[in-house]
Amino acid sequence: MSTAQPPVPVLPGTTGSELTAGKLPQRAVPAVYGVAALAAVGLALAGMNRALAIVLAAAVAGVFLVGWAWLVEGRRRAIDRLVTISVTSAFFAALAPLVSLVETVAVKGSARFDAEFFTSSMRNVVGEGGGAYHAILGTLIITGLATLMSVPIGVLTAIYLVEYGRGRLKTAITFFVDLMTGIPSIVAGLFAFAVFAIFFGPGIRMGIMGAVALSILMIPIVVRSTEEMLKIVPNSLREASYALGVSKWRTIVKVVLPTALAGMITGIVVAIARVIGETAPLLVTVGAITSVNGDPFNGRMSNLPVFSYDSYRSPGVPPEPYLQRAWAAALALIIIVLALNLVARLVYRRYGTHLR
Repeated sequence: MSTAQPPVPVLPGTTGSELTAGKLPQRAVPAVYGVAALAAVGLALAGMNRALAIVLAAAVAGVFLVGWAWLVEGRRRAIDRLVTISVTSAFFAALAPLVSLVETVAVKGSARFDAEFFTSSMRNVVGEGGGAYHAILGTLIITGLATLMSVPIGVLTAIYLVEYGRGRLKTAITFFVDLMTGIPSIVAGLFAFAVFAIFFGPGIRMGIMGAVALSILMIPIVVRSTEEMLKIVPNSLREASYALGVSKWRTIVKVVLPTALAGMITGIVVAIARVIGETAPLLVTVGAITSVNGDPFNGRMSNLPVFSYDSYRSPGVPPEPYLQRAWAAALALIIIVLALNLVARLVYRRYGTHLR
C-alpha cells in the first residue's frame, strides 16, 4: 500500500522550479575570472590603460556569471551571486588605490634606498648623494615625545569618562574630545607655534613644538580608542573584584586595564600612524634643516615628511636626485608605519590571547 508524499513547501517569493534548479559547475567562477584576467592582460598589451582593462574585464565577467546563474540556478541564486560579486568588487575597488600607492612608492623609492640614505645627512650636499639620517632621527624623536605626552593624558581621560565621569563635566569633556578629532592639522601647528612664540619670540623653531602639535592630534584618538576598549570590559569582572573587597582604583589598575590592554595598544599605534606622516604642523613649528640635531629643545629639527616635501617642492639641478630622495623618504615612512603595526599585532597576540 503506497502513501502519497506531501508536497514540498514553497518559500514566499519563489517558485518550485527554483528550489530544484541546477547549480553552476564548481570551477565556473575561477574559470570565468581566469579568462577575464587573460583578457585584461591582452587589453593592457594592446595599449589600453591597465586599470581600465581590469575594470572592464571584471565587469564583463560579473555580468556573464550573473546571467549564467540566472539561466541555470534561478532568480534567487542569481541575485545572491550578484550581491556577492558587488561586495567583492567594492572591496577590491577600495584596495586598489592602496596597492597602487605602495607599488609606486616602492618602485620609485627603491632607487635611493641604500646604506648612504640611512647613514648620512644633507649637510653640504648639493645634487647626488646625501641621505635622510637627520630626518629619520628627527621623526623618531618628535613622534616619541608626542606619544609620551599623549598616551598618559588620553588614557587617564578615557578612564575618567568610563569609570568616574558623571553629569555636565563628562558631557563637556566628550564634546571637546569630539571637537578635537576634527581639528585640521595646520590649526594644531599654529596653536603650538602661538603658545611657544608668546614665551620665546615669533622666530622660534624647536622639535618640542612639533611634538606638542602632534600630541594635540593624537590625544582625541587615544581617548576614543581607549574609551571603547574600557567599555567592552565585562561589568561582571568589576563586580567580582568589588565583591572581594578590592577598591575601585585597584580594580581599574589590576583588572580593567590589563583586560583592555591589547586594544588600547592597538589604538595608540593607530594614533601614532595617524600623526607620523603629518607635514603641515611640522612645517610651521619645526622648520627644515640639513644637519643632524638630536636636541628637541634647541633649534630646528628635520623630519621625514618635511624632508620629502622640501625635496619635491624645491628640486635642484638636475632634479632627479632630489625626487629620488623624496620618494625614498616616503618609502621609509611607510616601512616605519608597517613596523609599528607589526609590533602592535605581536603585543596583541602576547597579551590579548593570554588575557582571554
